[in-house]
Amino acid sequence: MRRTLSLIGALLLAHLALLTIRPAGATVADTTDGLDVGIVFDVGGRGDKSFNDGAYLGGERAERELGARVTYIEPGEGSDREAGLRLLAAEGMDLVIGVGFIFTDDVLALAREYPNVRFANVDMSVPLDSTGSPLPLPANLRALKFREEEGSFLVGALAALVGKSKQVGFVGGMDIALIHKFEAGYRAGVRHVCPDCTVIANYAGVTPEAFRNPGRGKEMALAMYNQGVNVIFHASGSTGLGVFEAARTTRKLAIGVDADQYTEAPGFILTSMVKGIDASVVAAVQSVKDGTFTGGVQQFGLAERGVGYIYDDNNRALIPPAVRARLDSLTADIVAGRIAVPSSRAESR
Repeated sequence: MRRTLSLIGALLLAHLALLTIRPAGATVADTTDGLDVGIVFDVGGRGDKSFNDGAYLGGERAERELGARVTYIEPGEGSDREAGLRLLAAEGMDLVIGVGFIFTDDVLALAREYPNVRFANVDMSVPLDSTGSPLPLPANLRALKFREEEGSFLVGALAALVGKSKQVGFVGGMDIALIHKFEAGYRAGVRHVCPDCTVIANYAGVTPEAFRNPGRGKEMALAMYNQGVNVIFHASGSTGLGVFEAARTTRKLAIGVDADQYTEAPGFILTSMVKGIDASVVAAVQSVKDGTFTGGVQQFGLAERGVGYIYDDNNRALIPPAVRARLDSLTADIVAGRIAVPSSRAESR
C-alpha cells in the first residue's frame, strides 16, 4: 500500500532517535512478497509538474509493474532530507532513493553506514579525484545520471529553427554544474543550426530555493521576451511555472523540462526536454528484484532513450515536418558519435 509521509517536526525527532539504529544483519525482504522501496523527494516536492513528479511516476510504475511497496517522503528543510533517508534505511528497505543532486553527501554517508541497504540517487553529483576522474562509489550505491546536454541540444536546435529570431532564451534554476549541462547542450544545438544566433541566459539564484521561485522565473522570462526572444527553454523546477506565465502573457513560446509540461500553458509550450526519471527509478527497482543491483554510475542518454523531446498531437502544428526531420537526423548523429555535445560551460563557449 502506498504511504505518503509528511516530514516536519515529527521526523526530526525520529531522526534523533534513529541516529544509533542500524539494520539487523543483512536481512532483505522476500521478493515474492514485493520489494520495499523508499523515495525521498527533492526541493519543490510532489506537484512540481517536473522532476519530483517524474520520480513519483516511477514509484507508481514500480508498484504496478514490479509489485513493489513504495513509501514516499516529502521533506521540508535540509535536515529533513537526511532524516528521511535514515528513517527508510533503518526500516530495512530493499532500496532507498534520493531524488536530486542535493542528496549526494547524505546518500554517500548513509550508504557506508548501512552497507546492507541499497541506495540510488537520481542526478547524483559523483565525487571526483584531483585529476577530475570519478571516485568509486560504495557497492550498495547507484548514481542515476542523465546526459541532459543531448536532449537540450535538440531543443536548442528546435528553438533556433522555429523561433523566427536571432535570439533565444535560457532560464536556469540554481547556478550549478548540473544545470550548466542543460545550458551547454542548448547553446550547442542553437549554434549548430544557426551560427549567428545568440543565447540569452539567466539563473534564478545560487541556493536550492532557485528551483521554486515562479515570480523570479516570470521576471527573467519577461525581460528576455521584451528583448526580442521568441522561445525560452527553462531548467528550473517550479520556477519554470513563471516562465510559462510570461509566455502566456506575451503570447510567445517556452520549452518545458524533465516531463511533458504542455498542460501548464497549452498552445505556448513548443515542446519539453524530457528525462526518463521514472524509467531510471523502475530500472533500479528491477535490478534489486532480479538480484543484479550493483553500485556505480548508470547513464541515460539519447542512445538509451533516457532523454528526448516531446512531439505529439499537442505540438505537432508548431514543429514543421522539415524541422522534425532535421531533429531526427541530429539525433542519429549524436547517437552515432558524429556530433559530440558539450556538457559544461567551458566546452560550449
